[in-house]
Amino acid sequence: MSDAQDRLSQMGELAQRWQKLWQAQLQQQLSGQPRAQVPDPQSIQHTFEALWRAVLEKPAPMLQAQADFWRDYGALTEQAMRQYWQGEAVPTGAADKRFKDELWNSNPLFGFIKQAYLLTARHIQASVDAAEGLDPGTSRRAAFYTRQFVDAMAPTNFLAGNPTALKATLESGGENLFKGFTHLLEDLERNDGRLMPRMTDLGAFRLGEHIATTPGKVVFQNALMQLIQYAPATGKVHRTPLLVVPPWINKFYILDLKPKNSLLKWLVEQGHTVFVISWVNPDARHRDQGFEDYMRRGVLAALDAIAAATGEQRVNAAAYCIGGTLLAASLAYMAAANDKSYPASRIKSAAFFTTMIDFSEPGELGVFIDEEQLGGLDRYMEEKGYLEGHQMAGVFNLLRENDLIWSFVVNNYLLGREPMPFDLLYWNCDSTRMPAAMHRFYLRKMYLENVLKDAGGVVLGGVPIDMRRIKTPAYFISAREDHIAPWQSTYAGARLLQGPVRFVLGGSGHIAGIVNPPSANKYGYAINPALPATPAEWLAGSSAQEGSWWTDWQAWLQPFVGKPIAAREPGGGGLAAIEDAPGSYVRAKLD
Repeated sequence: MSDAQDRLSQMGELAQRWQKLWQAQLQQQLSGQPRAQVPDPQSIQHTFEALWRAVLEKPAPMLQAQADFWRDYGALTEQAMRQYWQGEAVPTGAADKRFKDELWNSNPLFGFIKQAYLLTARHIQASVDAAEGLDPGTSRRAAFYTRQFVDAMAPTNFLAGNPTALKATLESGGENLFKGFTHLLEDLERNDGRLMPRMTDLGAFRLGEHIATTPGKVVFQNALMQLIQYAPATGKVHRTPLLVVPPWINKFYILDLKPKNSLLKWLVEQGHTVFVISWVNPDARHRDQGFEDYMRRGVLAALDAIAAATGEQRVNAAAYCIGGTLLAASLAYMAAANDKSYPASRIKSAAFFTTMIDFSEPGELGVFIDEEQLGGLDRYMEEKGYLEGHQMAGVFNLLRENDLIWSFVVNNYLLGREPMPFDLLYWNCDSTRMPAAMHRFYLRKMYLENVLKDAGGVVLGGVPIDMRRIKTPAYFISAREDHIAPWQSTYAGARLLQGPVRFVLGGSGHIAGIVNPPSANKYGYAINPALPATPAEWLAGSSAQEGSWWTDWQAWLQPFVGKPIAAREPGGGGLAAIEDAPGSYVRAKLD
């Protein structure tokens, strides 16, 4: 068979696969099966209906914005003519990773396309921001949805407007487009018709071999979690064990990626007996597991298991993101419940990584939180018993759409390239579901109603809890560029606790700001021993420090770690080993 015949055969196969996908999607639409869409199309429609009404009632800001646009566009056109006829240099403008090809700056046509797009995008967003008469929630949603549209329309996302893709097409005779269409079909087939570009080589990593390799054993498990105890790396260890509570929205091994950036491995090397909760990847059987269940069968069950394994009733605890929200709620419950089995003293110190307790300023996640959208999620979860993992993944990707969506559309589909192996992005693609009861409670009580910060706002086990009753020494680490847990919000939560609190502000974002080993010597952090009334005051009085916050936390922990004792082997205490780390719960993949 000739090359041409072979290529025709391959194209016929692709066409058949495309038709099969289209038919499957049509059948799914006609079947009436429940689907949760992010963003919710009705929310988008209602948001822009409200925006249009506001513009009609007060058109002056929009008219002024249009006048400003045509003025600036006229100036840009005049500049482009000078560049063409007089050879004037194309302005480079602000750095933007989408426009890194040299033709965007050296070619007048592409230079004009770039500048025209950036000008239009800026004015569209400014026009929406200038609209008067919208409530804050609607205004925030309008700005967010507008940004999604503007970024989706970037010329770099289309073949004709992307010089790098055009060059690849000419050089390869269109091979990049053939490969790109193949990648598109593979993604649609893998994701049940949803457009979710592959971010990394999904076959490049295996848990326990390339990532999540810190040696240990599962020593306890129940329906909601496995508890892993890590093997010691030192002859002596601190007497007080360390419990790590990760978020249940993602898998715990974000803290145990490659050995060089594993926080869990580093903690073991500092002499801690480290235990970590590995949450179950839930299905319909877990639909009724709520926030209180995660406290009792997660945090409290882990305390009992650690006591059985080590003989120690007291632990130091650390928790990441919403794992920290759960830890804070558990501490407040222990402080208020008068339960002799779980006095607040069982946790000697608590560290909170990018944790919100006060959700007054939830950042862009607040775009997805209102009665209309939560009502749609409730109906979907009532039918399914859980929220699909791809829904949460989609939300987080939209917060950084150019980095986590459109860059891969260009790389995978226009350029026809394979994504690079990257441990962090592999973890990002390893989604988890949310039990209906848990997720409903969390979104409403924390985000929508924001009552966790209020005395008695949340009731667990029949006990009204109050963050102000927590006297446990606490360490808060937040990230300056965090788009999921804005540091100003985490700071507000830190001020609710009544024990000694150390607040530290690291660099970068929600992940890189936490997974920041000392060996990397990146970002640095800021400290301020005081907790003034506002984040701005705290920042003004802070001092910059070099290195990683890991070493700062380790120094802060020293009064709570206890005397050195002989190293503990997993399974060598009161609990037998069940299986090797990282355990079976974390290996569960979504269908």
